[in-house]
Amino acid sequence: MKRPHRRRTKIVATLGPATDDADVLEALIDAGADVLRINFSHGSDDEQRERVRIVRETAKRVGTNVAIMGDLQGPKIRIESFAAGSAILEQGQDFVLDTDMDPSGGDATAVGVAYDKLVEDVGSGDALLLDDGQIVLEVRETEGSRVHCSVLEGGKLGDNKGLNKSGGGLSAPALTDKDRSDIRLAAELGFDFVSVSFARKAKDIREARQLLRAADGHAHIVAKIERAEAVKNINKIIAASDVIMVARGDLAVEVGYAALTGLQKGLIRRTRMRNKVSITATQMLESMIHHASPTRAEVSDVANAVMDGTDAVMLSAETAVGNYPVQAVRTMSELCVGAEKHETFRRATNQRLDDVFEHVDEAIAMAAMYVANHFRVTAIIALTESGTTTLWASRVRSDIPIFAFTRHESTRNRVRIYRGVYAAPFELAQMQADTVHLEAFRVLQAQGAIAAGDLVLFTTGDMRGVEGRTNTLQIIEVPADLGVKSDGG
Repeated sequence: MKRPHRRRTKIVATLGPATDDADVLEALIDAGADVLRINFSHGSDDEQRERVRIVRETAKRVGTNVAIMGDLQGPKIRIESFAAGSAILEQGQDFVLDTDMDPSGGDATAVGVAYDKLVEDVGSGDALLLDDGQIVLEVRETEGSRVHCSVLEGGKLGDNKGLNKSGGGLSAPALTDKDRSDIRLAAELGFDFVSVSFARKAKDIREARQLLRAADGHAHIVAKIERAEAVKNINKIIAASDVIMVARGDLAVEVGYAALTGLQKGLIRRTRMRNKVSITATQMLESMIHHASPTRAEVSDVANAVMDGTDAVMLSAETAVGNYPVQAVRTMSELCVGAEKHETFRRATNQRLDDVFEHVDEAIAMAAMYVANHFRVTAIIALTESGTTTLWASRVRSDIPIFAFTRHESTRNRVRIYRGVYAAPFELAQMQADTVHLEAFRVLQAQGAIAAGDLVLFTTGDMRGVEGRTNTLQIIEVPADLGVKSDGG
């Protein structure tokens, strides 16, 4: 029996004015959004509370689980404003960045910068990039609060554009006072993920986690890789994080556009090798902000990220402020499915045969994937508390769907970002041991995921309701009559 392809790569969609209508939000979820991202750079606390309320109510009405991600603003370093709203910089001219000038008094000779330590962080010969690299300055000298530069690449420069240093080296801390306040809000509202912007070191991630736990929050931590320093410290950052986001906008500016593609592939590979989750982000379907279909280059970009093995792909302005938010999600879903059907995606990854596992449940997860891929198994069901078994299993590339059956809504939300993992509510504690498999079969049969005669692999623990105790693997044939007790095996 041939079943329709179930999309394995997950979609993160950013909320904003274009999605504030409840009907649009419902359509966004129906189109395939797995995780909804709230950008803390925009909106008041009360506006964020209202967005979360609408998301939870809509997901409940639709009858599904959707994860919520809060994206911290971080120390985005920007120039300040021009008296005329913008200025034209000519190649070869002098231009001054001043940390102590009138915030709205910029002109074609100088502009303010909202970062007091700029003078300390730069030196003669450094390249500074404004507006995502559209304007390039070379530092000649520093004097007091002023950084004297020559314009290498000119153009029109508008208010409040971002400032980066080529190769990294700006020392602004990853967490601002606003970020700390937003972490407390994320804990209050029960966010599933919190993203740390402009992280440079593992300690930035650890600090965010400590602040979250102190506020009684249990979200997983996403490290946004967008600083050159983060690339240098990547192994420690991956170890400290739950999820890695390849945030290609600022990252490309700092490391150079030519290095970005190889870096993206390497980050996805390293993240998977360390049993962590990856998101590929920034301008994936940028043209769909204004147009109903993507460019051919965007189609290839999404497909390549999927074939690289990313767990999720992200939409930002496309859904937050775009004219076609639902179509953007639908298009992203179609592109993911198309890439997943290609033999490059289907090719098996390293099965970790040389690894030594530290946990019994990790060993069970890896054994489950090996057996399932060599024994005509149709589906894998993990009876899980935390979802960790499904995370480990999903690190192995496979066409076999993995179902996380759990009583915890937080776990069902969290696994929405794991590639190839699908969640279902399941109250294991209320069932007789000899009926558990039959009840699970009924759930999947109702979804069209299994049929009589299929082989289904179960992982479970012998201590119900206890995290980290998965120690059992079974393969059971789906009986023709699900009202009859299965023999098991």
